[in-house]
Amino acid sequence: MTKHQYSRRFFLRSSVAFTALAALPAGVKAFYVDVENVVLPPKQTLPLKIKVNKREYEVLADSRTTLLDLLRENLGLTGSKKGCDHGQCGACTVHINGERVLSCLTLAAMVPGQEVTTIEGLAEGNELHPMQQAFIECDGFQCGYCTPGQIMAAVACVKEGRTGSVEEIKEFMSGNLCRCGAYNGIVQSIQKVAAQ
Repeated sequence: MTKHQYSRRFFLRSSVAFTALAALPAGVKAFYVDVENVVLPPKQTLPLKIKVNKREYEVLADSRTTLLDLLRENLGLTGSKKGCDHGQCGACTVHINGERVLSCLTLAAMVPGQEVTTIEGLAEGNELHPMQQAFIECDGFQCGYCTPGQIMAAVACVKEGRTGSVEEIKEFMSGNLCRCGAYNGIVQSIQKVAAQ
């Protein structure tokens, strides 16, 4: 394995493992394998043809790569955020064939042949998507970290026709958390776009 094949994830996992191993008493360490002679299995990569924001990409990716990691690390589309990496916060929400999905729970290998849309693909050139504009006008964000996922989920909420009441909007946006508590602005943004 060359130095260019080491990822940030590999470094963090290795650091934690070696720190934990170093903290073990000597008697317990005797039962573990010699760390210097551990052989890591090679990455299994596969070629992927993926269509993101109406643009075709050909990448070579680890077969276990999530769509979120592929977007951020391979394609440089960092709008979708890694909030919890467990599908609990919604910061990574993107659209696949117009349906909202959590990209941290979707394997990139499942996506070829489908249309992926990220926050970067919503605007038409310099003209913002109506939901992006509404979030600005209605103060639908504070720190902005969850905003890309919130906007992608909000666009889907309107498209799905789930905007009949404030309660309905809250129910269908409940998978997207805002740690700053900008929920009133988010609901107002959705209502504004739904009214158009």
